Amino acid sequence: MSVTGQILATDRTRLRLRIRGAVQGVGFRPYVHGLATRHRLGGFVANDADGVVIEVEGENVVSFVEALPQQAPPLARIDDIAVEPVPAQASAEFQIGASVGGRVTTRIVPDAATCPECLAELFDSTSRFHRYPFVNCTHCGPRYTIAERLPYDRVTTAMKRFPMCDACRADYADQSGRRFHAEAISCPDCGPRLSHDVTDIAVALADGRIVAIKGLGGYQLLCDARDERAVQRLRASKQRDGKPFAVMLASVAAAAEIADLDPAERGLLEQVARPIVLLRSRQCLAPAVAPGLAKLGVMLPVAPLHHLIFDALRAHGDGDWALVCTSANPSGEPLLTDNDEALADLSDIADLIVTHDRDIVIRADDSVVAMVAGAPRFIRRARGYVPEPIRLPRALPPVLAVGAHLKSTVTVIRGDEAFVSQHLGDLDTAAAIRFFEETIAHLTSILDVAPVAIAHDLHPDMASTRFAQVQGLPTFAVQHHHAHAASVMAEHGLREAVLALVLDGYGYGSDGGAWGGEILLCEGASFQRLGHLAPLKLPGGDRAAREPWRMAASVLHDLGRDDEIISRFPSQPQVRHLPMLLGRSDAAVTTSAGRLFDAVAGLLGVSTAQGHEGEAAMRLEALVRAPALLEHGWTIVDGVLSLRPLLMHLIASDLDVAEAAGLFHGTLAAACVDWIATVSRTTGVDTVVLSGGCFLNAHLAEQIVSGCRTAGIDARLPRRLPANDGGLSLGQAWVAGLQLMERHNTAGGII
Repeated sequence: MSVTGQILATDRTRLRLRIRGAVQGVGFRPYVHGLATRHRLGGFVANDADGVVIEVEGENVVSFVEALPQQAPPLARIDDIAVEPVPAQASAEFQIGASVGGRVTTRIVPDAATCPECLAELFDSTSRFHRYPFVNCTHCGPRYTIAERLPYDRVTTAMKRFPMCDACRADYADQSGRRFHAEAISCPDCGPRLSHDVTDIAVALADGRIVAIKGLGGYQLLCDARDERAVQRLRASKQRDGKPFAVMLASVAAAAEIADLDPAERGLLEQVARPIVLLRSRQCLAPAVAPGLAKLGVMLPVAPLHHLIFDALRAHGDGDWALVCTSANPSGEPLLTDNDEALADLSDIADLIVTHDRDIVIRADDSVVAMVAGAPRFIRRARGYVPEPIRLPRALPPVLAVGAHLKSTVTVIRGDEAFVSQHLGDLDTAAAIRFFEETIAHLTSILDVAPVAIAHDLHPDMASTRFAQVQGLPTFAVQHHHAHAASVMAEHGLREAVLALVLDGYGYGSDGGAWGGEILLCEGASFQRLGHLAPLKLPGGDRAAREPWRMAASVLHDLGRDDEIISRFPSQPQVRHLPMLLGRSDAAVTTSAGRLFDAVAGLLGVSTAQGHEGEAAMRLEALVRAPALLEHGWTIVDGVLSLRPLLMHLIASDLDVAEAAGLFHGTLAAACVDWIATVSRTTGVDTVVLSGGCFLNAHLAEQIVSGCRTAGIDARLPRRLPANDGGLSLGQAWVAGLQLMERHNTAGGII
């Protein structure tokens, strides 16, 4: 935060302050009103397009300015304060003024979990908010998901259809209260209503049924996480295969009963964002919750309705309840938000569908985080964190970046801020593409940004690429792994040349090949590919990514052991044709680290087919007790890293599966550190950024970061975005913005 301008104090100084940041919808105006009143100042405070404008007049203006950032409301984020003197007006009173329109440069804050004060009122029988499932104040509740545009006022949110009753209007006007100008205020007399009583929800859950409820960012599916039959039925009806479910518990103490957590992980659970946190499971829930995995996604209640459900469940048995809590959407479709669509689309999944009449303007999945290498890392960034911007090291032209195909996000640049959307999912269906387009329209509208160019993936046949190419704006195609690297560079403000190790599943290469394990040299908007993983043949093309046994067969072929393919995988269809397919000179090849993980999972019998992306690698990671090292388990020749010695050892040895998994992880990490150090010595560059979906693997990330530190190399992981394709759009936007700047500088233009 910065304070700019000169304060000249006189007997009747009047100052105008312009506050930029997340200062609308967080109780900032009532806070300023109270602060000014305590300092006996006159003037006003109002929302405007830039954030908040304040004028104060009196003898204590200097102490007011000094105190302003120190005691701000909990959800407020002040970026900077600009101060200028203005003519005195002899104002004796301080007032909250009406919002002023104009071109928007402020922002809205993310949704926030129920605050302690509102939670106390929820269970206080003397409160008019007693057991009201939509209680909120300026410190908590929905924000981004109900906001249509800025400035953030009731008339620009989904609450505009609910006129305030006399009691709420009085609270709204009470300058000493927590709901002074709380735009989402409501109560049982004037606010949204649930379609079912909470006791009905508790009875259904206790009976082993599946319940759909309308949450902050969309519908959620709940069931008893200890009831194997209920979880299996949910998994089958949602067509979720082996993908893990998240679990919600009423308290940190209850979470500690089912998972191991340290103080840092406890802090993540209790953040106002209330993310899903990956914790070491104690394996005491239904096996179908997270089959074959060592980690469990755990979250605490987010909305008042969640708290009410857990309270009602206490009447149905002793002990703490654990509820599966997963997004409510048919397989491959976006999260549902519309009541009519939910009633139609969830009728075959849920036994009870609980709606309410407050609209969700923009859908947002639950965020997922984990502690990796000593710091929180995102696996999925959405509700609770979006639309908090990422501050860039320099201002760039207004660029829209549309991401890739899987785990899609979009990014809008506004000056030196990059706004990365919530997780949008995979762009496999018409509904998913509509959600993608709706998000672009909403994000550019709420930020009041008109993009001058669009950045997209280099792959010519992605839905996001096709969207970019028909918008009538200049386009910039950014290579997939360059975008991964640039995303970390932008986040960390790295403007000098850096190395980048990108370990990923797939990216369309500059040569048209299937890349995925690359070491790059990145500087400005350009990159060089200095090395890659040793290529493996890709039998069956995309099928090899879904069937790890095919990549295992590719390794056997590469090691000259074709005769073992049929004996190792006798039950697989087409296995007899694979040696011939692998022997073809025109067979597709890949340098993908993700396919290397698949190959090892297939060789070790961990997974021969996977129902969702990364399943084989996740199962392999779950087996690791401790990473180990095979000396001389790799070679580096002309920038190409080969793990052939390690793979040969894994095939020939009689290690148990857990030992083999640990040896693979530890040796791969050590090989990558050696690879980075080798290139660092050649280039003289001693900073490396680490990105790509494989860096969601905690063992790999921690071992490589630690190894680089020992080697004197500064290794940077993404912190505020996922390492997978969820962070890709930021890198695209950064590269395109820099290229635009270079183009205009060369032409002598001004942006």
